[in-house]
Amino acid sequence: MQAPEERLGSFYLGAEYDLASSKRLEKPVHYDARDLTTHAVCVGMTGSGKTGLCIGLLEEAALDRVPVILIDPKGDMTNLLLQFPELLPENFQPWINEDDARRKGVSPDALAASTAEQWKTGLADWGITPERIRLLGQSADYTIYTPGSDAGIPVSILGSLAAPRLDFEEHAETIRERISGTVNALLGLAGIKADPVRSRESILLSGIFEHFWKKGEDLDLTALITSIQSPPMRQVGVFDVNTFYPEKERFELAMAFNSLIASPSFQSWLSGDPLDIDRMFYTAEGKPRHSIFYLAHLSESERMFFVTLLLENLLTWTRAQSGTSSLRALLYFDEVFGYLPPVAEPSSKRPLLTLLKQARAFGLGCVLVTQNPVDLDYKGLTNTGTWFIGKLQAERDKQRVLEGLKSAIAEAGGSGGSIDYDSIISQLGNRVFLLHNVHEDRPVIFQTRWAMSYLSGPMTRPQIKRLMAPRKAEAERKPPHSPAPVANAVSPPPAASAKKDAAGGDGSDLPYGFTATPPGLDPSVKQFFVPVANDARAALENYARQTGSMPVVSARQLVYEPTVIGSASVAFSDRKRGINENLRLVVAAVASASLSGTASWEGSETLAAGQEHLSGVPDNRAAAFASLPENISTSRNLSAFSRPFADWLYFHSRFQLTVHPGSGLFRRSVESEREFSIRLQQVVREKRDQEVDALEKKFAPQLERIREKIRREERELAQDEAEHQSRKASELVGLGESVLGFFLGRKSTRGIGSAITRRRMTSNAKADIEESHETIAELKNEEETVGADLQALVREISAKWERPEADLTSEELAPRRGDVTVNFVGLGWLPFWRLTIAAPEGLTTVSVPAYELAKTIEK
Repeated sequence: MQAPEERLGSFYLGAEYDLASSKRLEKPVHYDARDLTTHAVCVGMTGSGKTGLCIGLLEEAALDRVPVILIDPKGDMTNLLLQFPELLPENFQPWINEDDARRKGVSPDALAASTAEQWKTGLADWGITPERIRLLGQSADYTIYTPGSDAGIPVSILGSLAAPRLDFEEHAETIRERISGTVNALLGLAGIKADPVRSRESILLSGIFEHFWKKGEDLDLTALITSIQSPPMRQVGVFDVNTFYPEKERFELAMAFNSLIASPSFQSWLSGDPLDIDRMFYTAEGKPRHSIFYLAHLSESERMFFVTLLLENLLTWTRAQSGTSSLRALLYFDEVFGYLPPVAEPSSKRPLLTLLKQARAFGLGCVLVTQNPVDLDYKGLTNTGTWFIGKLQAERDKQRVLEGLKSAIAEAGGSGGSIDYDSIISQLGNRVFLLHNVHEDRPVIFQTRWAMSYLSGPMTRPQIKRLMAPRKAEAERKPPHSPAPVANAVSPPPAASAKKDAAGGDGSDLPYGFTATPPGLDPSVKQFFVPVANDARAALENYARQTGSMPVVSARQLVYEPTVIGSASVAFSDRKRGINENLRLVVAAVASASLSGTASWEGSETLAAGQEHLSGVPDNRAAAFASLPENISTSRNLSAFSRPFADWLYFHSRFQLTVHPGSGLFRRSVESEREFSIRLQQVVREKRDQEVDALEKKFAPQLERIREKIRREERELAQDEAEHQSRKASELVGLGESVLGFFLGRKSTRGIGSAITRRRMTSNAKADIEESHETIAELKNEEETVGADLQALVREISAKWERPEADLTSEELAPRRGDVTVNFVGLGWLPFWRLTIAAPEGLTTVSVPAYELAKTIEK
């Protein structure tokens, strides 16, 4: 096969396959990513190649930068992390099954070498290069989550008890559905079988959740247990709480949950990354993420509990998204058996069915995988627009698939025509699938391409621990809320820069030039103390990151140093983009300018603290205050800074605007870089799809005219061939008559003339056939040329939108003179941690800022 054609929004799944000759055709199968918004189901027995097909589908989703949540009950999908662009034996060796090597009578190293060669040959056969594997690894972030275990990245379920960030009055039905699912999951985990409509346990817990969530208050398990004992509502229906559910029996329910959270094994459910769908879909930098939830280690009740919570959270996230016809994200559910059964009503069934019915409008596609289609609810099957059907073992499985397939075709408005699906499915072999897509005119038989990820089989927890060890180590090296390094973003003004002296003793004495209390000033002098944002430990970590080593600190003091501080409002507007921003700034002037007596704001710092955070009293931990320069000790001297402050803001304040020229999208002031990146990816995906649709619509009439001509010529060809056969038969009959007449002694020139005429007509009919063949060939060449032109333009569109972040530009909005308003200028006090550090040459004292800087808007 030639190298696959790289087109955004087009998934390269394999090549068409001829069942009659059992051969692969050199015709690639590309699947339109948007078709997944109508969901897909993949069915096939063990060994049919389901895992390889689905891994390939997910690889293509990663290349298209589509985020995915994967529910992996067995552990097969963890193979997505085994990507080896170099394809070296040592890459494969750690993941080789030693039992397989033993059964084959070879060493693990030999098996690794042969596996590497097999993968190299297989990928080359499908035109897949190492560069494409590297691109795959760069396109998405892969994370294995292990709820209830620390083998991978653990998941905290406490976030699932937090109130949804939705208005209860507007989204009451949605929130109540989530409450029902969460309550059912919790009761199932506690081993309590409860009817969500009739059981007292379910009704009581639902009432508790609704009471808190209606007020926007979060719950945790401790608060839930307390609320069971002392419910926050007095009545349930028309009865008071104690009549509906006596206190003694409520205590037994509370004990059941208390025993659950008191169990040491349950503690792993309470720590780790929060169950936040937005974080599961995108990294902190906005990179698409493939989050694999490995569940093989959990019991059946624990799996059902977690899957339900995950689906309920996903449903809430989905309903909060804007509508789109493009693929925004994927939910992939491997081996869905037991979670969407045809008769039973497990807690996972309602949110999963709801997603299948409603998620399409929000761009979320669902892919369900199973070995036994009889174990899937019929309503779920009929809500899927794409069917990947592989080899099936049981006749009842085939019949269930055929029933669901016919219903799906009927739902889409088709009839299925004369296609014998029964016969096709019966002939399918390993890695050969029937693809039926309601968005296409015909089904396709295809062979799956070679997976770029190494398919080692289900992984064990030790293997997952090895895979996730680098990720955990990186997380431990990166503090969750680490301030910026001193040298980069929190450099103090020159008067407050690092000081060194030969401080002796324990460092508890006041530093030279400092006093224990602030200096006494005239009441007309406004003093503002900047809040302490970093404690001593954070300051020490800042210093360690700057110097590259963690020092030994013998003493630490919180001190204040004086500066001139100003508060102002600066307005920025852009009518064309609808921007009308009013930024409120608190700025600290450079202390050296104050000391020199010049009212200068050059090199000043914009503080993170707002005007409302400034205080009239120092932090109670303050140990010392620096001496105050005389020229900023009076209100008259301070007022001299006001006009220069306004001038400095006018000339230097700029509103930085991140813009994507192609889409016209710009980053809003309330939007983080991550949020903008995610929004940009979705918008350019939609614009790409719209442009491709418009292009295909433009070419459609021309292609249809050519195809209509081909159909007309094919009809004429059939008529010409029939005419030719008729003329040949007539000519043979005439020839026979002439021969018979000759033997009977009849001689007639008319017979000779008739034979010549018949021969001429036969030749004309043959010429018509040849002309039709030539015309059809010309028309098909024309169709291929137009199709090639169309695909070339599609590739141009894909290339245009492929890397939107690379096209981002920065623009600046400047304020008008009247848009700058100075609120006040006064005496400011900046907090610093004064650290006494043990060094080889003796004790050294440094000052590290205890305040934070804002993200600058200055040019």
